[in-house]
Amino acid sequence: MRRFIHAVAVFTCSVAGAQNAAIRVATFNVEDVRSSDLARDDQPRVKAIAEIIQRIRPNVILINEIAYDHPGVDSVADDAVPGQNAVRFVENYVNRVSFEGAEPIRYKAYMWPSNTGMHSGFDLDNDGEVTRSYDQPPASNASGKPSPQTQLGRAYGGDSWGFGTFPGQYAMAILVDERLAVLEDDVRTFRLMPWDYLPAPFAPIDPETDEPWYDAEEWSRFRLSSKSHWDIPVQLPNGTVVHMLCSHPTPPAFDGPEERNKKRNHDELRFWGDYLSQRGYIVDDNSQTGGLPRGEYFVILGDLNADPDDPAWEHNAIRDHILTHPRVLKDPEPKSDIEIDGLDATDTATWGKRADYVLPSKRLGLIRTGVWRPTPENLGGFPSDHFPVWAEIEVPAP
Repeated sequence: MRRFIHAVAVFTCSVAGAQNAAIRVATFNVEDVRSSDLARDDQPRVKAIAEIIQRIRPNVILINEIAYDHPGVDSVADDAVPGQNAVRFVENYVNRVSFEGAEPIRYKAYMWPSNTGMHSGFDLDNDGEVTRSYDQPPASNASGKPSPQTQLGRAYGGDSWGFGTFPGQYAMAILVDERLAVLEDDVRTFRLMPWDYLPAPFAPIDPETDEPWYDAEEWSRFRLSSKSHWDIPVQLPNGTVVHMLCSHPTPPAFDGPEERNKKRNHDELRFWGDYLSQRGYIVDDNSQTGGLPRGEYFVILGDLNADPDDPAWEHNAIRDHILTHPRVLKDPEPKSDIEIDGLDATDTATWGKRADYVLPSKRLGLIRTGVWRPTPENLGGFPSDHFPVWAEIEVPAP
């Protein structure tokens, strides 16, 4: 493992009384980690992911593309409590990994349900059939690479609220340094909010018929979030609360001339701009309305599937609704000092796009930020198609 890992200096939450605090926040798309991977403690790719997290040593890290475990799916027992994969990831891997004598960071792990692989009951991909069944995914191979998608799985995912070839695939988790406190009673999730709640949404239109892609019943129930949107308030030891605004919008691809994924990606990103602007249409999964009150500190983080310099659609949502929002700190444009042929310094994915973000609010201080990459000769052994992005942030005292 050490052959392709370069170290990032340890940075811990440092507070004294009511002084300012400094924390490291990161996001990492780990590329389809599944329940069967996490039920064991020796999956080689997951071990590599855990070591990278230990080397970055964030106080808070969002994990994209970790399965939300459902009973009866991918080796999970029929009578199991759902949503335990983040705990398994921490207990079986992250909290146990150390290198060169370093002590593991102790994390608390949190997951909330995801729309991915949750069947809608409708023919959302308009292929003429409502596909209700899916294949149980085979185990990952000896190196830890997940099994490929099947035709049945893709059809099932096409009729789910968020694409997943089985229930819970491609979900999210957040790991929080145990010295920090997640204010669980104040967490807000937005998994269920219908897309048509947005004023003037980019509703997909079938260009062949000039009719809406989704019929009236589908559209009234279609959910904006392909996974979910989370507002997770985290309290630092100095008493200050920072809201972690987490999401993973659908890729603006894998659609047709109706551009339904491009339009959904745009509006999933727009949601955060509207949330910061306190637009009145917003309602969370507990029926609480409104956005984030002014004066609150926040960090937007996740695989946002959008590159402001190379947008996948004619509307540049990441630029127009997030990066230029008056409550968001000027874009720090994190870079890697590791050069890889075909990639810009700001690219966060092996396929040559900036997709992953850690964006503090304007009233927080940015100490430094970066994209964490392997050396070019070891790129083929990297455990994901995304690189972690991290930022060290100064948080004022209350």
